[in-house]
Amino acid sequence: MFYFNITKIPNITPFQTRFFTTTSSILNLCTKPQHLQQIHARFFLHGLHQNSSLSSKLIDSYSSFGLLHFSHKLFHYTENPDSLLYNAYLGSLFRFGEYEKTLFLYKEMVEKSMCPDEDSCFSVLKCWNGLIYEAYESGKFVESFRIFCRMRKGNVQPDSVTVINLLRVSVELNSLKMGKVLHSLVVVSDLCKDLTVNTALLSMYVKLGDLEDARMVFEKMPEKDVVVWNIMISAYSGKGYSKESLELVYCMVRSGIRPDLFTAIPAISSITRLKFNEWGKQMHAQVMRNGSDYQVSVHNSLIDMYSMCDDINSAQKIFGLIVNKTVVSWSAMIKGYAMHGRCFEVLSLFVEMKLCGTKVDFVIVINILPAFAKIGALHYVRYLHGYSLKTNLDSLKSLKTSLLSSYAKCGCIEMARKLFDEEKNRHKDTIAWNSMITAYSNHGEWFQCFQLYDQMKLSNVKPDQVSFLGILTACVNSGLVEKGKEIFKEMVEIYGHQPSKEHNACMVDLLGRAGKIDEASEIIENSRLNSDAKVYGPLLSACKMHDSESDFAELAAEKLINMEPKNAGNYVLLSNIYAAAGKWEKVAKMRSFLRDKGLKKIPGCSWVELNGQVHEFRVADQSHPRAEDIYSVLKVLEFEAGMEDDDLELILGAM
Repeated sequence: MFYFNITKIPNITPFQTRFFTTTSSILNLCTKPQHLQQIHARFFLHGLHQNSSLSSKLIDSYSSFGLLHFSHKLFHYTENPDSLLYNAYLGSLFRFGEYEKTLFLYKEMVEKSMCPDEDSCFSVLKCWNGLIYEAYESGKFVESFRIFCRMRKGNVQPDSVTVINLLRVSVELNSLKMGKVLHSLVVVSDLCKDLTVNTALLSMYVKLGDLEDARMVFEKMPEKDVVVWNIMISAYSGKGYSKESLELVYCMVRSGIRPDLFTAIPAISSITRLKFNEWGKQMHAQVMRNGSDYQVSVHNSLIDMYSMCDDINSAQKIFGLIVNKTVVSWSAMIKGYAMHGRCFEVLSLFVEMKLCGTKVDFVIVINILPAFAKIGALHYVRYLHGYSLKTNLDSLKSLKTSLLSSYAKCGCIEMARKLFDEEKNRHKDTIAWNSMITAYSNHGEWFQCFQLYDQMKLSNVKPDQVSFLGILTACVNSGLVEKGKEIFKEMVEIYGHQPSKEHNACMVDLLGRAGKIDEASEIIENSRLNSDAKVYGPLLSACKMHDSESDFAELAAEKLINMEPKNAGNYVLLSNIYAAAGKWEKVAKMRSFLRDKGLKKIPGCSWVELNGQVHEFRVADQSHPRAEDIYSVLKVLEFEAGMEDDDLELILGAM
């Protein structure tokens, strides 16, 4: 609906006021051009033909019937048209594709110091889009520049504001070609020295993913402020060019520009990816000197950086300094603890976060679930599941898969399968299938594991390398050697996956447990990858299990020790093989070596949850508050089953 203020029209009579109001309403009801012309005639009769409000409304009405020539006449016969009339006529020209005329009218309007409205500005931007982009798309590069030259000759040269707005349009349209043509317009219009235009050009190239041309613009800029440096630093960091991003920070400081908050965040992100702790400390010091450390977003980035750089204590200190912790702050610290296997700290922090009233979001749930699953905290997994249902987070596929995996790791395989079955086959992705296959594999339900694999093959989801790792693990644990060979062959020949070190390790373990040491060695020799501890470890264990020749075991052990010189378990395993072969001198040598180097075998650790509380146990552990009661029960079990002390320790370690 068109509105105007009658009281602002000078020298208008009461009759004219009534006619004015009636006519503006009737214009909206016209269904034929003849009606408009009749009303237009009445304007002259009642002395309203110079009224800009009614005339602008009439221009719009003529345009709606496709009568642009009437709009043209009406505009040009009006004495001293105001901005209202200019805006109406400019909009009509644009709607009929009269781009050049629109731009000339815009120029005329600006020269008269009139302020275009929002619709007029948008129309002008689209005119440049129409003139430039269409010519470029059709390959008429020369024609594009002729248009530019014609505009310049007619003194309709776009100013910096117009060019900047056009560059924004090119980003909105996701058109790099249009952006490059506008870059040419900048050169032709001699706007290359304008900092704001150059900044807009740089931003356009960065947002449209052309880092090479962005760097070219950056290098040629005669003037660079902190915004320009930050755009380039952030661009390199965002594209994963971490070293280049940090080199720019160094150049920025050397050029005398002081880094700010928007320099620090991408720089810290780059350091995080590179895991350069010393650089991180330097950036932290720089942030403090520049006063950017008051921002919680910087603190959050620093927590993430120190966690990735294996300096969890520094991350913890920064977290403690944050007064107003955001959900991102909690999430960063929880992620850091989980990353370093400090599951009980994760649990403690989660409880603290709940007490502080911080709302749990999707990121926190995703980060925290693996930690809870690792310590078997089924109570808290259920809590997060219930919370996700309440807040509708369970609709996210990745969270549902994470919950599935967590339930399985906590021993609740039925709930894991329930979550799996809730999704229809066509909606299940590879991760969901793999999680369920791995869950069955780890729980020793071989039949279910193989059955699920067959169902997966019948669905539209192609098994990937993780799928085959789960199936091969099931073959290892079930001792199905021929089935394992069949799966391994299927993976390579049918699905075209090259075996990874993990796949080879499974096959070595499978064949080694079956006493097929020679075949296991053949797998290693034929592997295109450099085998690591994951492959040689199972081979050495197989040698011990089947009392193979110690010479062969020594070869495998030598490889392992070179790969993991500080892993005492490898020396202990080799020592046991020597003992089985009666080579007591070598046994003594191994034990002496371990003692001299101060190496100790890392004790096994396990958890159990009772009534929502998680209990941790280690071999020969006395730290539990009810250790005396636990050992008393175990002694009773030992007496009843005739167990030896070594068996007692093994049971306690497995709790």
